[in-house]
Amino acid sequence: MSALDDEIRDLLRFAAQKSMLPRFRNLAAGEVAMKGKDDPVTIVDREIEAFLTEALTKLAPGVAVVGEEAVAADKRVLDHLAGPCWIVDPLDGTANFAEGKEPFGIIVALADAGEAVAGWIYDPNQDRFCHARRGEGAFVNGERIAARTTGSHPPVAAISRIFLSAKESAEVDAKLAPHYALTDIPRCAAEQYPRLALGENDVSSFKRTLAWDHAAGVLWLNEAGGKAARIDGSAYRVDQHDAPELVGASSPAIWDEFVARVLA
Repeated sequence: MSALDDEIRDLLRFAAQKSMLPRFRNLAAGEVAMKGKDDPVTIVDREIEAFLTEALTKLAPGVAVVGEEAVAADKRVLDHLAGPCWIVDPLDGTANFAEGKEPFGIIVALADAGEAVAGWIYDPNQDRFCHARRGEGAFVNGERIAARTTGSHPPVAAISRIFLSAKESAEVDAKLAPHYALTDIPRCAAEQYPRLALGENDVSSFKRTLAWDHAAGVLWLNEAGGKAARIDGSAYRVDQHDAPELVGASSPAIWDEFVARVLA
């Protein structure tokens, strides 16, 4: 790993050990609040984002930090996504964490001109560190990996119905259920992207495509030889806020087949 990868890994590991893991299944009542429906925030989200914002700013002075909680407080922070910026999800899988469940993790990406150029995904429960740089491959704990399918017939599709309308859910049953083994998502992008490359899931779709959830994972999956792109085939950009849904798959062929069925 590069010196930067080592630095990011150490920051994420420290943050998890200092703030996240000691509070897992140990949150006080006043340490959880709701930003909106099905959108909790904890003291851990805020502590880790503050820590990483300070650390990353020292690491690269002048590069903006776009954190999930900073955006929640001031939408104008999103304007930084058009230029060089760090993108931080301090606690991905907050709903799981607040309920005392795994998985959860920390995600950081480095982007410029709307495109992710590097990404890091840390799972503190497994001490699993995924990282990628554009054009340089995808790695898990320093070992280069190649995306692999589950080998299952039918393929395994991780589909969330949380944000689907009744009509959209019925379309899943009609178009996808006959051709895939449907499973639920883990409600944690820090876990879902590794599942797509490491032989646990074959394909997944995402209605909500916020930069802090997906910038690092999209880059990492594509660098591993899988495919992640908008359903219309366009590349994922971190500065697009009202774009079509995102589809990630363990191989380009599975991506093509899934999208064809959805759009049929």
